[in-house]
Amino acid sequence: MERPSYVLVRRAFLSCLGVIYLIAFLSLWVQIDGLIGSKGIVPAAQTMAGVKQAVKAQNLGLSRYYRVPTLCWLGTSDGFLNAQCAAGVALAILLIIGIAPAPCLFLLWLIYLSLCTVSDPFLSFQWDVLLLETGFLAIFFAPLHWWPKRNPARTQQPSRVALWLLRWLLFKLMFRSGCVKLTSGDPTWRNLTALNYHFETQPLPTWIGWHAHHFPQWIHKSDTAFMFVIELAVPFLIFLPRRPRQLACLAFFALQFFIMLTGNYAFFNLLTMVLCLTLLDDATLQKCLPARWCGQRDERSITQWSALEICRGIILVPVVAIMMLTSFVQFYDMFHSNVRLPIRLLRAYEDVEPLRTFNGYGLFQVMTTTRPEIIVQGSSDGVTWRNYEFKYKPGDLKRRPTFVEPHQPRLDWQMWFAALGNYQSNPWFVQFCERLLEGSPPVLDLLEKNPFPDAPPKYIRAVVFEYHFTDAATKKKTGEWWRRELVGGYLPIISLRTEPGGQSGLPTAP
Repeated sequence: MERPSYVLVRRAFLSCLGVIYLIAFLSLWVQIDGLIGSKGIVPAAQTMAGVKQAVKAQNLGLSRYYRVPTLCWLGTSDGFLNAQCAAGVALAILLIIGIAPAPCLFLLWLIYLSLCTVSDPFLSFQWDVLLLETGFLAIFFAPLHWWPKRNPARTQQPSRVALWLLRWLLFKLMFRSGCVKLTSGDPTWRNLTALNYHFETQPLPTWIGWHAHHFPQWIHKSDTAFMFVIELAVPFLIFLPRRPRQLACLAFFALQFFIMLTGNYAFFNLLTMVLCLTLLDDATLQKCLPARWCGQRDERSITQWSALEICRGIILVPVVAIMMLTSFVQFYDMFHSNVRLPIRLLRAYEDVEPLRTFNGYGLFQVMTTTRPEIIVQGSSDGVTWRNYEFKYKPGDLKRRPTFVEPHQPRLDWQMWFAALGNYQSNPWFVQFCERLLEGSPPVLDLLEKNPFPDAPPKYIRAVVFEYHFTDAATKKKTGEWWRRELVGGYLPIISLRTEPGGQSGLPTAP
């Protein structure tokens, strides 16, 4: 029996991964000044100043560059932050074309890690670390050439070890996502009623999600049961021969496609689909891709390994060890949370955490059953209050939920998480309100509408409403997609204290 080839799979996988990196960097680039720029919500300069103080206090020495892995040690200016995004875009395009894929992948991983490290809380989502882990493993999967080959069939076969690491990552992502729903003890998952709430309470639903919310309960329960089959049973097909793996690929694709229809999850669903390509082989792709992509098949196998490939293979050995170690800790902790692992093992696990590259996953572990929404309001006199409207999160009751993926409006997303807590546990939110009081242009650019175009307000406050989807009759009558009830205050009235010399101080109650 002929051994399967994965040259075309590698080419398709790397090109698609380049597209994901391109989306991620472009999406961040248009927001980065408002998020972490000098006049942003959480300036990178402020973050690095705190890091340097901690480094000095702990006397970390050169290990600080590992503990806080970011290029922002070199600078935090707006120009440097934008340059990192621009470099990411350029490298992603080179990866799509097939120019120097391995070096491009290393630099893409390094730059995205750099921005994630300095952009908390805005770049700490599961798809951010999934992109880092996928991109890092892809370095060992990519061919070691500078220019794309005219005939891809004549290139060196990819590393089978790297291929199986990518498959293991897909298994870990899907299987853990199913397990955490059950191990969390959430009753909505166990009694299959989670979808009664999911479409309405997810961070950024689509208008299709509004319709899905009104499906009969038996459909919701059936869909939840199918989801558990795909997340808990189908992942084991990854380790079986060709046909079962193809079935797993189709099942994962279907699940991600339906999630995309009802909610906006940035590039997560697309990235998961890209990982699914590793379940296929060249014979399968040849039936789907244009002939010019496939080249002329050459029956002669290429077995010569260059010195670089041998070195990369040696480096791959500790990567496999770290991958297995971290996976063991993650699965053990999920199923034996009351039993502590040996301290040396936990320390080894903690030592790789700064790289954000060997991760545990668990999507929708606990289903939120209500939807609190923060409404930020400003006033020039403390009497008349005007609402700040965000670009995508619910606000105006008549605004239709829309599609925004694969772009991720990071402020809108973070507002969803902030509503689940309080402003004391979300210090970035107070800084966001301070920027509104200052009239910061890059922060205002993150919003749909500035109700104070002439001058910033003197006061800011935030209140919480509970939002629900309207029913079909109400929407037809009023045109409203949402209804809401006032819950109470979130942030008390604040204003800027003016220091001697006209400098703005910290927010303070008027």
